[in-house]
Amino acid sequence: PPKGKGPQGKRITLKVAKNSVRVAFNGRRRLDLSKMGIATFPKCILELADVEELDLSRNMLKKIPNIIEKFQNLMWLNLHSNQLDELPAAIGTLRNLTYLNLCNNKLKSLPEELTLLRSLRTLNLGLNCLETIPTTLGTLKELIELDLFDNALTIIPKSVKKLPKLEKLNVKRNPLPEFAEEEEPIDTVKRIESLYLVEKKDLCSSCLQTCQGERDELHKLEDVTPGPSNKPSFPSLVTPNSSARENQEEWRMK
Repeated sequence: PPKGKGPQGKRITLKVAKNSVRVAFNGRRRLDLSKMGIATFPKCILELADVEELDLSRNMLKKIPNIIEKFQNLMWLNLHSNQLDELPAAIGTLRNLTYLNLCNNKLKSLPEELTLLRSLRTLNLGLNCLETIPTTLGTLKELIELDLFDNALTIIPKSVKKLPKLEKLNVKRNPLPEFAEEEEPIDTVKRIESLYLVEKKDLCSSCLQTCQGERDELHKLEDVTPGPSNKPSFPSLVTPNSSARENQEEWRMK
């Protein structure tokens, strides 16, 4: 690819696409273009816009164009594990969709038009960057399964919780207040004046045990405390507790 540009991805021809159509036991035709290295929505597949199922999962797609509206027969659409940061408004025209998988993308928000998909039974929005979901998602009365795990949600609208046919609602690993321990005080951070970072090999066994205990306590706090998703990680470093000696050289001599 030219300098300064992202991956161009593999170009899909109509012949390749036609050879990727599978007919299921129920008679539905699925256009399976998963794991093809596609970075741009292949317009040639408009020739096959009458399929009932479309699988574009595990590619490098950053955008789905509005021409998705040409796929009016779609009942099943799988877009998981791409790089989508938004959805087109035209997604709302696919009124026959019963299954929509958007897991493991980079979605920060959802278009209001998503709530027009009144036939949806399964909607997977896990592993994205969603801070809120529209209360109007509660209009999707046919939803049986809704996945919202691993996002940045601090509230789940009541309208969503009370969906009449909902059997599975997965909201794990979100900074939701109901997951916090009620008996925990609001400020659980221990204040220290000095902080030294040392490598494990420089600690004696008792100090190492103490530090690992402190670190485990911090990890427990992280599980219930909202925070930025792209935190730096220092796996080989441990944090001495506040009673540690202030001079790092003394630590090393031990």
